[in-house]
Amino acid sequence: MAPKVRIGIQTGQDGQEWQHLLDFWRFLDRETVFDSVWTIDHFVPPGPGQDTSGPCLEGWTALAAAAQATERLRVGCLVTGVTYRHPAVLAKMAVTVDHISNGRLEFGLGAAWHEGEHRVYGIPFPPMKERQDRLEEATQLIRLLFDATEPVDFQGTYYQLEQAPFSPPCVQRPHPPIFIGGGGEKRTLRTAARYADGINVMGDLDTVKHKIEVLERHCADAGRDSSEITKSVFGPVMLIDDEEKAKQLRARTAPGLSPERAAEAVPIGNAAQVRAAIERFAEAGVSYFTMMSRPPYKHDLYRRISDEIVAAFV
Repeated sequence: MAPKVRIGIQTGQDGQEWQHLLDFWRFLDRETVFDSVWTIDHFVPPGPGQDTSGPCLEGWTALAAAAQATERLRVGCLVTGVTYRHPAVLAKMAVTVDHISNGRLEFGLGAAWHEGEHRVYGIPFPPMKERQDRLEEATQLIRLLFDATEPVDFQGTYYQLEQAPFSPPCVQRPHPPIFIGGGGEKRTLRTAARYADGINVMGDLDTVKHKIEVLERHCADAGRDSSEITKSVFGPVMLIDDEEKAKQLRARTAPGLSPERAAEAVPIGNAAQVRAAIERFAEAGVSYFTMMSRPPYKHDLYRRISDEIVAAFV
């Protein structure tokens, strides 16, 4: 029997019509066993080679609509860039979606990376160290607000609160799970070890194992049990019956691995191969997998993925 692994899906809002996205969320909610659906936090199409003048809907307003349009799926933004919004405002946005969804919000936060997006919209893009400092400070502040039973004071380098009320409180108790996105070993995973409920990292199986080991060391330094932190992965889950094509895609996804190791460490291939790869991630401590996806969203394909892969881990 396969281990339990929650499998979600990220659906970007770039390059597609609103109705198509809305129909896909409703399909996932009602006709599949996917665990969660996630938006992206970008204002222009973010992928390499994409036309940045193309359409891209905003992630958190879209997430509120997803929360209203669905009944079962958990919802989140993978992940919110800390530079885009003051963390107190972001906390209020998050609690609003937690209420709209009746307690289905997953809260993802990261240091932000898309320099070009910041430049064109006039959003300051500090150096990496400052962004990491802001991420750590914002995570502390948001967690304080989420857990607040009285007005909150906070005096940080970048953010300050003075008797800040936070009402209504979160639906989820003690709060929506806070996921830190990114695999930075010195700062990002340290912030997660100190303040988060989960991590979300990218990479093949060997890379993810290493990131978990680093997290465990940071947890030990912080005096925290690493089992308290959900280990989640963001990456491809591709159901491809053509083995030659699957082999090529695995090589592109994990160029440093031998073909044999890539077949074990990357969930790309036929249903049995993908299930086996996810089981290996689970053995390494991963309990949550969010698959990359790109439009057009063909319902028949995702129904197959749900039936032949996701259902095995429910």
